[in-house]
Amino acid sequence: MRSLRRNGTSTIAELAAQVGASRRTVLRDISALRDEGFVIHSEPGRGGGLQLDAQSVQTTARLSVAEVFALLISVASMRAAGGLPFLGLADAGLAKLEKALPPDKVRDLRRFLDCLYVGPLSPQVNISDLGEIDPDLLPAFETAFLEQLHLRFQYRDAKGAITSRRVEPQAMLILPPLWYLVAWDPVRDDFRHFRMDRISSPEVVAETSFRRRFVPFDDGVSPVRGQPRQA
Repeated sequence: MRSLRRNGTSTIAELAAQVGASRRTVLRDISALRDEGFVIHSEPGRGGGLQLDAQSVQTTARLSVAEVFALLISVASMRAAGGLPFLGLADAGLAKLEKALPPDKVRDLRRFLDCLYVGPLSPQVNISDLGEIDPDLLPAFETAFLEQLHLRFQYRDAKGAITSRRVEPQAMLILPPLWYLVAWDPVRDDFRHFRMDRISSPEVVAETSFRRRFVPFDDGVSPVRGQPRQA
């Protein structure tokens, strides 16, 4: 990428020599960059070569699925809260980011969105102890959910007691301002809702597997994908 930007036009042979790779590897990398949304023109014949469209560098989203999902759930929580300004602009911007993702990431994002639910928070719920969510939780959830692997973490309950939990992550529930991990707990043989701000040290458990389950929710909770998008 740096070579293409610096040189303007480069041949496959020149790129291979500069990066110390084979011609086949360079061709594969060029194909991968195009799949990510970069526009790379090919000029055949003597004096031709590859040219990188500078505008595509500026407009191509270089975000991971987890990063786009984090933005999406933030907008979803804003929508659930209601009455917030600039929601339409935020939703429109996210739509552009979604379009810029390569096909494999779009598939992962759609699977992610299928697990996202929003609803109103009961006024009886105490939120006086609301804390920060562990930044490692969303990437761990992404891997565990998409690859259907168990998730292990430390959980602090309402009384402050800490226990080690190992669960099958099935969904994410937003009841603004609280966020919940909805998971099947094999030990208790039932679904459990874990406040995400009470989860610490999340870790994906390798070489484990589970099946997706139908998650029952209370009235008033709806899937994000079922909600109308803002104009």
